[in-house]
Amino acid sequence: MAEHHQVSDSKHKSSLTSAAPYSGNGRSSTAVAERDSMAGAGGGLSGGLSQPAGWQSLLSFTVLFLACLAGFSSRLFAVIRFESIIHEFDPWFNYRSTHHLTTNGFYEFLNWFDERAWYPLGRIVGGTVYPGLMVTAGLIHYVLNLLHITVHIRDVCVFLAPVFSGLTSISTFLLTRELWNQGAALLAACFIAIVPGYISRSVAGSFDNEGIAIFALQFTYYLWVKSVKTGSVFWAVGCCLSYFYMVSAWGGYVFIINLIPLHVFVLLLMQRFSKRVYIAYSTFYILGLILSMQIPFVGFQPIRTSEHMAAAGVFVLLQVYAFLQYLKDRLTKQEFQTLFFLGVSLAAGVVFLSVIYLTYTGYIAPWSGRFYSLWDTGYAKIHIPIIASVSEHQPTTWVSFFFDLHILVCTFPAGLWFCIRNINDERVFVALYAISAVYFAGVMVRLMLTLTPVVCMLAAVAFSSVFEHYLGDDMKRQSPPAEDSSDEDDRKNAGNLYDKAGKVRKHVSEQEKPEEGLGPNIKSIVTMLMLMLLMMFAVHCTWVTSNAYSSPSVVLASYNHDGSRNILDDFREAYYWLRQNTDEHARVMSWWDYGYQIAGMANRTTLVDNNTWNNSHIALVRASSAAFTASSTQFCSRVDSFLLLSLTTPCSVIPL
Repeated sequence: MAEHHQVSDSKHKSSLTSAAPYSGNGRSSTAVAERDSMAGAGGGLSGGLSQPAGWQSLLSFTVLFLACLAGFSSRLFAVIRFESIIHEFDPWFNYRSTHHLTTNGFYEFLNWFDERAWYPLGRIVGGTVYPGLMVTAGLIHYVLNLLHITVHIRDVCVFLAPVFSGLTSISTFLLTRELWNQGAALLAACFIAIVPGYISRSVAGSFDNEGIAIFALQFTYYLWVKSVKTGSVFWAVGCCLSYFYMVSAWGGYVFIINLIPLHVFVLLLMQRFSKRVYIAYSTFYILGLILSMQIPFVGFQPIRTSEHMAAAGVFVLLQVYAFLQYLKDRLTKQEFQTLFFLGVSLAAGVVFLSVIYLTYTGYIAPWSGRFYSLWDTGYAKIHIPIIASVSEHQPTTWVSFFFDLHILVCTFPAGLWFCIRNINDERVFVALYAISAVYFAGVMVRLMLTLTPVVCMLAAVAFSSVFEHYLGDDMKRQSPPAEDSSDEDDRKNAGNLYDKAGKVRKHVSEQEKPEEGLGPNIKSIVTMLMLMLLMMFAVHCTWVTSNAYSSPSVVLASYNHDGSRNILDDFREAYYWLRQNTDEHARVMSWWDYGYQIAGMANRTTLVDNNTWNNSHIALVRASSAAFTASSTQFCSRVDSFLLLSLTTPCSVIPL
């Protein structure tokens, strides 16, 4: 009787561990039912954590949460040292527009004509901005008020970018997990949370489009990779919705609408065409095209500008390629090769000639000056000097790469090599992303922002591969490779040297020897070196964020010889003087850099501002200011006050 119970218990344990659907004794279903009832009786949390997968999920969630928390906290230096204020120049216009949106409603915002900008021309705000940033902040403010959490819209704008940095970490985690594994994904999330290349545009108070655009960029890429891997219309539609949000948030959406078609085109060249790629790109292009045209500022640009023609050409080429693949089973090999060559060549020629003809007739706008400046670094200096005058539009120096990326700039080529060595559809995408982003980041400092996410992902792949190699179990390396059925037959018939025709048994000396494991000293040294590099990276990121990217331009600080700090608040005092001592309808002339701040803080009408849409207007103001400085005469009877800002004197007001 005891023996019977012992046998049944052993069977019960084996069925629990193996979880086989049927063990041959009729007890598998009963064992599974007993296991489920025991897990339920033991509690969901404790039952889940008793499994390795439960601990792994908890650990991953904890690391991801800490990465988001570190990313949010590291962006608060400016708020702690100064106060909760809007930084720089463009964020002041975004804040003013968001305040108008929350005060007057969405439709009033779309129809808003700003009389305080570009006097006497004015500006139609709703049709000249990407409204995603304003709508996001306004929606958060509305939800908080709906929950009876009283918060000013300014505080929502100040802390929006730090909050979205956590979402960027999550989207980077998801994308890297699809490309490699979960360990590399956690490292990538930690990297992008604190890397200076992303923090430079997402500190607290930097209420700019890039603060939410990088999240939209990464999430769109994640959904695209997911749709290519699964061929599901559901993921493709999700990618379209994320792309729509990206279009509403930042003009950098052009990078997406050119990179994804490039990915599909390269897959066709590599003969990696599949129904999954066809479904993903066809759904993305059609639905994404329709959604992007709903943004007033974008309008018909997706079908009328040259920057979007590559996506249309790849769409047509994909349809022809899919049709030829459909005919492949209905034609002979020779007929298919001839038809395939003629069909693809004809489709490519028709698309190319059509674009040239439509561009020549004026239906499709030619390449913009900003696009030409990406391929020719000297183009802007000759044709668009106002763009070349901006510091963030200058070519990137080698020091900037190390300053913004630190050790990641040295390790991400290794991660790219790992992806190319084990290539598949989604790793083709990340390789193209890395190569194109490296080029554009080298052309313009501002585009370092688009390079940072892929550097974090590929550097995480490199670090993860090193840790797996040097921290992995040696027993896995020493285990022999899987043997086929013929090897099992050889073991059964050990006395026969020739068991099968054409197969000669290997002697023991000829058999492959197991790979020797790594010594503990080598493991320890490499692990310590990697941890030291990561520690130095964290220290560098904290120092750069604290000293270089957490100083608002409207409030300056200087340090005495004893280390005490002096706050120079001359800019805001000058704007407050204008607000209190000039007429409400007064017009203020200044250089275009300060237009947004004058309108936002002084609430006065300006002649030019940071929008720079009318170069002749800016040139007229510059010539007028030069003439005023030279002759010190009143040159314009309609200008009531003149604001002269220079580097030597932070702010001085000269009333006329």
